[in-house]
Amino acid sequence: MENREKEHLLALKVMRLTRPSLYSTRPISTGSNYFAYNLLNEELKHDPGSAENLECCNSGNLLMLPQSFGNIYLGETFSCYMSVHNDSQQTVTSVQVQADLQIGLQKIVLSGQRGNYCSFSQLNPNESVDDVIHHEVKEIGTHILACTVNYTTMSNEKLHFRKFFKFQVSKPLDVKTKFYNAEDYISDEVYLEAPLQNITIAPMCLEKVALEPSANFTSRQLNTVETEKRIQPIFGEVNCLNPQDSWQYLFCLTPKPGTQSYSKLVKNISSIGKLDIVWRTSMGERGRLQTSQLERMAPGYGEIRLIITEIPSIVTLEKPFPVTMKIINACDRALDLLFTLRNSFSNGILWHGISGQKFNNIEKGSFVSVSLEAIPVKPGLQSVSGLVVKELFLKRVYNFNDVTQVFVTTEGSSR
Repeated sequence: MENREKEHLLALKVMRLTRPSLYSTRPISTGSNYFAYNLLNEELKHDPGSAENLECCNSGNLLMLPQSFGNIYLGETFSCYMSVHNDSQQTVTSVQVQADLQIGLQKIVLSGQRGNYCSFSQLNPNESVDDVIHHEVKEIGTHILACTVNYTTMSNEKLHFRKFFKFQVSKPLDVKTKFYNAEDYISDEVYLEAPLQNITIAPMCLEKVALEPSANFTSRQLNTVETEKRIQPIFGEVNCLNPQDSWQYLFCLTPKPGTQSYSKLVKNISSIGKLDIVWRTSMGERGRLQTSQLERMAPGYGEIRLIITEIPSIVTLEKPFPVTMKIINACDRALDLLFTLRNSFSNGILWHGISGQKFNNIEKGSFVSVSLEAIPVKPGLQSVSGLVVKELFLKRVYNFNDVTQVFVTTEGSSR
């Protein structure tokens, strides 16, 4: 293949354009009792690559051009320089250079500063044409840059040749998402926790981590701390994320006013939105990553939902305490309900009140409030259980156990 390329009148060179890096020195430090101590220190001080007054620091003060192709990460911009040079003593005409990027079965025609096709009517001996191509990498995996050169010789012979350059695109960030549903029927808020881990080999500065919500939600970020003077990011002014380190971001999503939040967004699979992440490398190269549409599976509440709205976190043994709750109609029809209490001495909390309350004609999406008293009979962390709701039309029974927990202390008790 090399012999065939030598037969061509034109030569193609392709180089990747990247930012330089800081020159790395190799300091050799010794003890003061070593005979070459002064000699080595003087050499370090006179080394033009070492930083002033930091001779033993590995990072120098000079910039160094890239020595290899380097790493390419998803979301970064791939830039390359193409040059076609006429090595012969003949003038060639109809010179055309095209660059394609092959990703699996997909083929993308790259556009440079001269357009999709770099064309020239003629190219004299020892002349060259060049172009610069920029392409934002949007897929991980193997990429093949295919460069094709077409030209016509003085004998009107049409020739062409191709060169291929293969490189890998890796994932820069490991993004995971967790959804939490607020136990608040009125707001139906959804919390998104997004841990981001830097899986590159170099630090990165996160410029932006934002959530673009879907049409049904509004969002607010919970990643700042309000002080007396101003609002500060919890990760500091310079969000520098070292390799293998991870940060956790938190967002709150609220259904927009007028949206049938519970029937449409909570009972079904809901599209939440997309995470938009922008970062820069140590030399200022910009990268951007946008996730696909995030979806969460809402919990199956069934036709009836029970929420504890008021309960003390710490109670005293054998002293009654109040509990307030909501029983919510989560189906599409009116319900008649029977609310009963079940006590078991295996539980640490017993109910004290009227069992067997009836609630008639509870409209869809509405709720009833119930106030009860409970008596703790065991010390320690105890679960609230024994709440039973029966739907009278279809005779369905809903048992609510381990709804919440309270801590029972013996201080101030009769024992």
